[in-house]
Amino acid sequence: MASTSKASRFFDLADQREYALCQAINRMVRFRPVLDYFRVVSRLGDGWFWYALILTLPFTASDHGPALAILMAFTGLTCTITYKGLKRWLIRERPFISFPAINCGTPPLDRYSFPSGHTLHAACFQAMLFAVMPTMAWWVLPFTLSVAASRVVLGLHYPSDVAAGAIIGGCMGWMSVQMFDGVLVAL
Repeated sequence: MASTSKASRFFDLADQREYALCQAINRMVRFRPVLDYFRVVSRLGDGWFWYALILTLPFTASDHGPALAILMAFTGLTCTITYKGLKRWLIRERPFISFPAINCGTPPLDRYSFPSGHTLHAACFQAMLFAVMPTMAWWVLPFTLSVAASRVVLGLHYPSDVAAGAIIGGCMGWMSVQMFDGVLVAL
């Protein structure tokens, strides 16, 4: 309980410091094309883009594709467990809940904000692609960056939620490839 109150006090202070930046970025939703773009990106970032990528890897990359697809699926599950656990433990309210001036551009998938699960997964898979299939990674990078931006633009996350998700996810993806490098080479 003490760690929750410490986290709560920390996030209350961080929320106040990030509010102006968050609100400024969120103002972009006033432009219908921007709102529509980031809603689509957010929806694809719910997992649909990544599921499609994982399912096509065995057919598009015969050398490492099948092993990478399996590794991405298992690492993705680990990411889900990690971010859900952190959200339940750290309990940071979303910006649009704490600050009514911030508009919610699309309904969130869960209650809490820290870290961004969408960004965590996107950075994880991006890191894995850069480690194993760098050419494909460059093609996927604009989508990954759009997913990260969508979280703040749509009023669902603070910039620090996105940064934390990117760091955690990137590290998890990189560590997964390093730990199972022998499996990727063997298959």
